[in-house]
Amino acid sequence: MSENRNPSLQPNFTGRQSPWLYLAAEKPRLTNVTGTLKRILEYLLGWRSSLLFALVCAVVSTGITIVGTRLNGYTVDTFIARKDARMLGIVCLLMAGMYVVGVASSYVQSILTIRAAQRTSAALRRDLFRRVAHLPPAYFDAHSSGDVMSRLTNDVDNINTAISQTTVQLFTGIVSVAGMLAAMLFLSPPLTLVCLITTPLTFFTTRIIARNVQRFFVEQQRELGKLNGYIEEMVSGQKILRLFSRETRVVEDFERINRRYVGDAFRAQAVSGIIGPCNNMVNNIAYLLVAVAGGFCVIRNIGGVTVGVVFSFLLYMRNFTNPINNILAMANSLQLALASAERVFETMDGQPECDADGASDIERIEGDIRFENVRFSYVPGKPVLRGADIVAEPGQTVAIVGPTGAGKTTIISLLTRFYDTDGGRIRIDGMPIEAITRRSLRRSVSLVLQDTFLFSDTIRENIRYGRIDAGDEEVVEAAQQAHAHEFILQLPHGYDTVLTDNGQNLSQGQRQLLNIARSLLSRASVLILDEATSSVDTRTEQIIQSALLTLMKGKTSFVIAHRLSTIKNADKIVVIDGGRVVEQGTHESLLEKKGFYFRLYESQFKTGMPNGVPGG
Repeated sequence: MSENRNPSLQPNFTGRQSPWLYLAAEKPRLTNVTGTLKRILEYLLGWRSSLLFALVCAVVSTGITIVGTRLNGYTVDTFIARKDARMLGIVCLLMAGMYVVGVASSYVQSILTIRAAQRTSAALRRDLFRRVAHLPPAYFDAHSSGDVMSRLTNDVDNINTAISQTTVQLFTGIVSVAGMLAAMLFLSPPLTLVCLITTPLTFFTTRIIARNVQRFFVEQQRELGKLNGYIEEMVSGQKILRLFSRETRVVEDFERINRRYVGDAFRAQAVSGIIGPCNNMVNNIAYLLVAVAGGFCVIRNIGGVTVGVVFSFLLYMRNFTNPINNILAMANSLQLALASAERVFETMDGQPECDADGASDIERIEGDIRFENVRFSYVPGKPVLRGADIVAEPGQTVAIVGPTGAGKTTIISLLTRFYDTDGGRIRIDGMPIEAITRRSLRRSVSLVLQDTFLFSDTIRENIRYGRIDAGDEEVVEAAQQAHAHEFILQLPHGYDTVLTDNGQNLSQGQRQLLNIARSLLSRASVLILDEATSSVDTRTEQIIQSALLTLMKGKTSFVIAHRLSTIKNADKIVVIDGGRVVEQGTHESLLEKKGFYFRLYESQFKTGMPNGVPGG
């Protein structure tokens, strides 16, 4: 089967990506039921050959039911009335054979539709994951990881469950309702009219309830996303919450969020649960009316209606109303699936990172980087950078210091194009940064953060993540340069030791050395260090410092709030305050100016922070 491609899922690449653009997605709503259903149907039709064969099976099964039902009535009027046991036996054997064929057809239809539903949910999950993999950091700033995981798992599973159940019911129902209606009209138009009187009441009742229950299911899925996000956060931070003895408070917060979710889920299920009893009541009224009308016709000998006709008609009527009731009874799962589908498509419609028209790949950045009057704000009207000018020449080490919130990390986010500027320009080797594809730009930039991230894989593959085509010898060489080789060999399986839970079986310093080895392997020409040694002890810091010096050789390096030894040796120190570059120069020249940097130095270095940095 060819890959299912849905052109309606392609978003418009307009507007700068901001976390506030995605926060609107948290409002509970079901705004476009028709559009959501259409998009699900487009996925489902990717398996149209299976669905078509399933439809043929449904026609066969329904045809057998129609013929068998009419034979029941004919047998009552003819063979039972005449007490013809021989013919009665022949008809029973014939009907038994027909029903075996009908059961086989229904089974094949069920298998085909369930397979189509499973493949549809797999395609949904695949496309959703692909979109999540290409969404900008702004999306994840606005959504917790638990909420994103909930969309990939719970929401897609809800859609899968609804499709698996309703597709079978829908195929059987449409064919059965049409076939039984035709059979009832052929058998007795007056009784068919009596039956149809109550049908609009069923749809009217269901529509009113379903319209009101939609918002409850949307709220239920929203609260489920919050619950998953809270659980993920508490499991990740379980050491911190124990350290500060917050277990009781965390349990109380969880119970509060859980109660909100249970309340929304109860309201959704309780309201949708009214549909089934209401439909049963309407159907019972319809059966009663047909029985009374049929009995009257038999007694008065009107229209050739016999006991067998009434018997067959009631069976037809049951097969006519049951598919409708089955579909309507699943309104709760349908509403839940619609709410889930809207959350899934909402994420799919998120604006992915995209390159400008004409952007080109670059093999390697030489390292000439210039910020020219760069302006940026995460929230409109609240600027973070107010015309920053920074120049880094190839091979230079530029330290960026300043107080918390001054805009230091934002500069790095702009340099890696996690965000785009509001104004001004960033040039790399003379080219506007927008003229370079993100992929090739990031391939030339290596980032070493305070918080390392290691995958649940072997140490070898974690290092190889820096350059996926690197050989084992290159991996070992990078580890040696990063001073990680010795401790790796001391592990039970050396380079084949499997890390779990972000490498929690290693120390913070060891994780950082692996991160540095990964960066060394990448051979990037631009290096960014963001608080790379701030959370390790002095001895480990010295080891990491040595590895960083190896890593920085020949590279244009940006160092944010690093330790004093690196700041002092930087070719240039850029001081940021309030989103503006207030000073630039070497450590000695800035101290001589006795300006902002000097005051930071005096306040933070001479007050018991000998190895800190100005501005932290």
